[in-house]
Amino acid sequence: MITIAGAGLAGLATAYELLQRDVPVRIFEQGPGPGAASVARFAGGMLAPWCEYESAEEQVVSLGSRAFDWWAKITPVHRRGTLVVAPARDQADLTRFAQRTHGHQLLQQGEIAALEPALKGRFSQALFFEGEAHLDPRRALRDLTAKVTQMGGEIRYDGPAPERVDLDCTGMAAKLPGLRPVRGEMAILRCPQVEIRRTLRLLHPRMPLYLVPRGDGIFMIGGTMIESSSTRAPTLRSLSELMSAAFALHPGFGEAEVIELGAGLRPAFDDNLPRLVPHNGVLHLNGLYRHGFLLAPAMAQQAAQQLMSDPALGEAI
Repeated sequence: MITIAGAGLAGLATAYELLQRDVPVRIFEQGPGPGAASVARFAGGMLAPWCEYESAEEQVVSLGSRAFDWWAKITPVHRRGTLVVAPARDQADLTRFAQRTHGHQLLQQGEIAALEPALKGRFSQALFFEGEAHLDPRRALRDLTAKVTQMGGEIRYDGPAPERVDLDCTGMAAKLPGLRPVRGEMAILRCPQVEIRRTLRLLHPRMPLYLVPRGDGIFMIGGTMIESSSTRAPTLRSLSELMSAAFALHPGFGEAEVIELGAGLRPAFDDNLPRLVPHNGVLHLNGLYRHGFLLAPAMAQQAAQQLMSDPALGEAI
């Protein structure tokens, strides 16, 4: 039996990998239900390794490319690509983004309109990352939880983990050396008058924005990366910049209904890459930063292999 602290994204993904290998699993979760206390519930759910390469290491691309098929076995994955746009005055930013990434093609105004008619005439050029995808984070957490329990995994909610577990996946609660919080803020909008089918990234001078469709006129918008440990609600400054950027993407968002606001602390190490860390006799999977849904599958596979090769990890390290 492998015991895991935390039924968030990392803990559930590792449990799934262990159960795939016929290893029994018990997870302890402080929250009341699937994903209720996980910072992943505020994520965009973008499977966008080639876009992320603009500011991330090659490892994000190599590990993240495994995520598409992994998630498709668990939850719906919408493989419609990512469209990156910029206002006319910021075309130089689009050029720089293209130079720092790969896996894209340059689209002209008519090609943009063919992909997303709502953007007709709004942007002269765009980068299209056809191989990318997105999913609904909250549904993915629920579906992954269901898979784990269907396969025989045990999840105990509403209580602390024992003092000693085999794997700790508790994010910022783990208090690992070198782990820092990166605050992210988001909003969920209802705007049925704007029809967009794929992830959009707007290169905006004040607030780079990503917009992810959830279906039925619902959109998630985000983009903040704040070096802060504050757990308060989103600030007026961040929200005003997010909303301004959304309006720049399409003026129809000026009439959007704001149905949810949220903020969470994403755990990150100094290189913004996840790690498997032995600490005080426990193996930790942590530091998924803003790449949770993209990198959790590969990191969970590594964690499962390490736990299976040495279940008595505490004595080994």
